[in-house]
Amino acid sequence: MIERRALIIGAGKGGSALLKALKGIEKIRVIAIVDKNLSAPGISLAKEFGIETSIDFYHYLNQELDVIFDATGDPFVFNQLKQLKAPNTLVVSGTVANLIIGLIEEKEELIRVLSRRKQQLDVILNSTHDAMIAINKDGIVTLFNRAAERILNKKAKDVVGTDVRASIPNTRLPNILETGMAELNQKQELGHDGYIITNRVPIFDDDGNVIGAVAVFRDITDIIHLSEEITDLKSVRSMLTAIINSTEDAISVVDEHGRGLMINPAYTRLTGLSPEDVINKPADVDIYEGESMHMRVLKTKKPVRGVPMKVGPKRKNVIVNVAPILVDGELKGSVGIIHDTTEIKKLTEELEKARRIIRTIEAKYTFDDIIGNSKEMKLAIETAKKASTTHATVLIRGESGIGKELFAHAIHNASNRKFNQFVRVNCAAISNTLLESELFGYEEGAFTGAKKGGKKGFFEVASGGTIFLDEIGELELNTQAKLLRVLQEKEIVRVGGTKPIPVDVRIIAATNVNLEKAIKNGKFRKDLYYRLNVIPIQIPSLRERKSDIPLLTRHLIKKLNTEYGRKVEGISEEVLHVFLEYSWPGNVRELENILGRAIMNMTYNEIMIELDHLPPLGKGLITTNNDISTPFPIEEEIIPLNDMISKMEKEYLKNVLNKTSGNKTKAAQLLGISIRNLYYKLEKYGLN
Repeated sequence: MIERRALIIGAGKGGSALLKALKGIEKIRVIAIVDKNLSAPGISLAKEFGIETSIDFYHYLNQELDVIFDATGDPFVFNQLKQLKAPNTLVVSGTVANLIIGLIEEKEELIRVLSRRKQQLDVILNSTHDAMIAINKDGIVTLFNRAAERILNKKAKDVVGTDVRASIPNTRLPNILETGMAELNQKQELGHDGYIITNRVPIFDDDGNVIGAVAVFRDITDIIHLSEEITDLKSVRSMLTAIINSTEDAISVVDEHGRGLMINPAYTRLTGLSPEDVINKPADVDIYEGESMHMRVLKTKKPVRGVPMKVGPKRKNVIVNVAPILVDGELKGSVGIIHDTTEIKKLTEELEKARRIIRTIEAKYTFDDIIGNSKEMKLAIETAKKASTTHATVLIRGESGIGKELFAHAIHNASNRKFNQFVRVNCAAISNTLLESELFGYEEGAFTGAKKGGKKGFFEVASGGTIFLDEIGELELNTQAKLLRVLQEKEIVRVGGTKPIPVDVRIIAATNVNLEKAIKNGKFRKDLYYRLNVIPIQIPSLRERKSDIPLLTRHLIKKLNTEYGRKVEGISEEVLHVFLEYSWPGNVRELENILGRAIMNMTYNEIMIELDHLPPLGKGLITTNNDISTPFPIEEEIIPLNDMISKMEKEYLKNVLNKTSGNKTKAAQLLGISIRNLYYKLEKYGLN
């Protein structure tokens, strides 16, 4: 590469601009800049660049110069340079120099504009939830995003630049090139037993010629992120239009001022708002209930995810994800993806109701949901993980409110039984007369009211899976004996039946009762204790692992934000100090209760939990005399005494549970009743 040597005469505004422009051109080296005024801006700039400066240009004329730029604008200087220059040196006047500067600046501005446009398109592609493959007119892959990598189990580096037929043998994109016809909503089976729904569309140039094709596809569980480097801006714009109009996710884009730029057809279907209702309108024009996440992102320059709100005249319940559009660090707008949750929410509520009725739940927690880095908690987690690799019976012990059920879920989900049933039975919540038939089932005619054909018990339902026996210490001795038979013989006998029924069930038991003391008092069978205590797991109380409080607090606040629709970020140092000093008799359940009540005491614009938001720790609605402080006024309409007693009993139970932070064992002790009786009353008044 031949380097051209240049000299600049004049260090004013024009000379400075010319120096900046030439400095970025590799083939031209400025050897010096000359000006009689050594304080001229171009002199200072040249010194920063390490370029010579002078007040006299004569001695440079003897050097081998390819070009001299006259930036003085003085005709005398220009004529003098033409007379004194070497024969092979070109002298460029100020007018021509300014033209060159203008062309260079215009070129750089065009590059910047193209770069910004490309980055804006990349952000939008990275925000949609579809996998994409694009090819050019020769069938060469030009786009293969991360979602496509995951779904097709291929790497972009191995696919981009190759013939699509070789890299993806079952693709139909070449057919789109040949026919120029779109194929929409096509179901296709993948090699790894998966399915996708795909839209394949051609890409046309301005003359109507097919210049490529794009496939947009998804599976029902994927959250797709789009991002791959794209070289042809015009093709990208055509492809982007096809993608946005094909996706089932609603997309909304605003500029840096929060004015609507673009929506897609899915957005109109979801919100009921047309482009005329949104484009060039404020970002909150579509919001029926909630804060504009576009405006928050434009203010903070940080993305937000999973924010619930209601949008459009249809008041649709949605979850929104919004990300900023940043170009060279400069905010240019934001893009939002909107998911309709109306139907999902309805189905979730119905499912949860059904689960409560049959007292069986799916094991929904894993070890990732167990929060704790303390030595004691790590030991419990490690023991539980080892237990999940075996079929041995597990006994989980610890105080109320520490998360024993969470461990049971995690052990089941980490075992080879995770795809089978997980059945939870609260042994204290079911009366002893019903518990036996619920656990072991019954035959037809076993008792008055028995169903025709009999009924399977929880052990039969859980066969092949896991049964979680919570509050195992509350079992009556006769039921303990029958449970021992299950552990020893791996079979059950239904109530009213004689035929043994084999069951393959993994038993996880939990209790907060001192079983050793119960054995001494004759309330718990010693042989059953040894059968249950094969793998004991002792979960520490919260006061024994206070180092986990900051971590637990962050986790619980995130959970409560989702439940309450709030945006709380954390707790203050003062609150943390109080939490670390408190003994937490109700353990993690009490911590969640306190945080929930504190959040409800906050205004919507507050983001940190302060001391004045906290309810009194260790104090409920019960006075020192154990009397309820809540008065019961005389009703305007006199009601039967039994109804009033039931009303007062219900309120009293609620207050006692508040006092004990939901600890039912402690509540039963304060009330002077059995834990089974307490569960009966809670069921009666719908307080479970």
